[in-house]
Amino acid sequence: MASPSYRATHPVEKTIYPVLFALSFSHLLNDTIQSLIPSIYPLVKDSFQLSFAQIGIITLVFQLSSSLFQPLVGILTDRRPYPYALPVGMGFSLCGLVLLALAPSYIWILVSVALVGVGSSVFHPEASRMAYVASGGKRGLAQSLFQVGGNAGSAIGPLLAAMVIAPFGRFNVAWFSIAALVAILILYRIGKWYKPKSIRNYILRKNKVTEVMKNNVPQRVVVVSVIVLLVLIFSKYFYFASLTSYYTFYLIDKFGVTVQQSQLYLFVFLFAVAAGTMIGGPLGDRIGRKYVIWMSILGASPFALALPYANLFWTIILSFVIGMVIASAFSAILVYAQELLPGNVGMVSGLFFGFAFGMGGIGSAVLGQLADREGIAYVYHLCSFLPLIGIVAAFLPNLKKYID
Repeated sequence: MASPSYRATHPVEKTIYPVLFALSFSHLLNDTIQSLIPSIYPLVKDSFQLSFAQIGIITLVFQLSSSLFQPLVGILTDRRPYPYALPVGMGFSLCGLVLLALAPSYIWILVSVALVGVGSSVFHPEASRMAYVASGGKRGLAQSLFQVGGNAGSAIGPLLAAMVIAPFGRFNVAWFSIAALVAILILYRIGKWYKPKSIRNYILRKNKVTEVMKNNVPQRVVVVSVIVLLVLIFSKYFYFASLTSYYTFYLIDKFGVTVQQSQLYLFVFLFAVAAGTMIGGPLGDRIGRKYVIWMSILGASPFALALPYANLFWTIILSFVIGMVIASAFSAILVYAQELLPGNVGMVSGLFFGFAFGMGGIGSAVLGQLADREGIAYVYHLCSFLPLIGIVAAFLPNLKKYID
């Protein structure tokens, strides 16, 4: 990983693809581990006789532990880089994964997902900032490469769960500790690349001085833009909560598919999410991030509104389109926010990843209680209106007129 070419005088002025691919693959492994949690919900629900509300609490605990620490981690690493924070964070995920396989009760399930969440809270802001550093100016592309790894992992997880965990039991989650160990080794090598003071000092100088001087965005515009971006994240991740946490239950309840079949259909949706993520970043570099944000969230609304009325075939097709269209937004949102607040890449990454995870967790808990009271079909009818909130993207300014 740490070849001499990485240690040039200004090693981050060009796009460092080996680092970006290593970060993307680590993100794939990290999110594969995370995606096992919703994938085993049907097994856990039967084993411990849980309600939908209790399933929602599992997601809430995981998402809150994933989100609460992320802004703090981002602020700390903006002030002082910690090259080996990533493998340490992955160590928490490894411990949580082993405990998830062995958990004897519902309480220990909550503890295990909290540990995985803490690992995620360390991983996302720091790895996202390293992707920004290695981008060489191609920020949308770098963020998409990083994100597509995570979304691919989220897609692979349910597929592997259908093949390895569903037929043979929850204990087989322990096999995925191999993925955590591989990620620790890769992240340690990335830390060696990032460790030299010449790299870290250059990063801090460039982020804290040069870019701040170029930013002439008025404070009022910054505040309004951040609020709009957070509203868009709310609509995206509240809606995604209905698809990631309850999609398998929806398919089982409405169409009578098996658990394994439902996990395969979940894989199709998550694969579309990965594909959409790869499209969004480069497209934002080319046509402008505001337009990608606008098209991705509001553009999914016709398909979301049709989803509750579709048969099984069209449900799979519509969910694929929804996943691809909405997923293109996050890379554009994150890079837009990083450009809005230059010099605070870690803090911005932590804030937006943390808020996204938090909204997903709260959404899962709220929707779980609603599903217990009104039924899972009602949840999908209600959530179908959430992408319409994408219309608020009209209030985002074009940053080029302030920064260029």
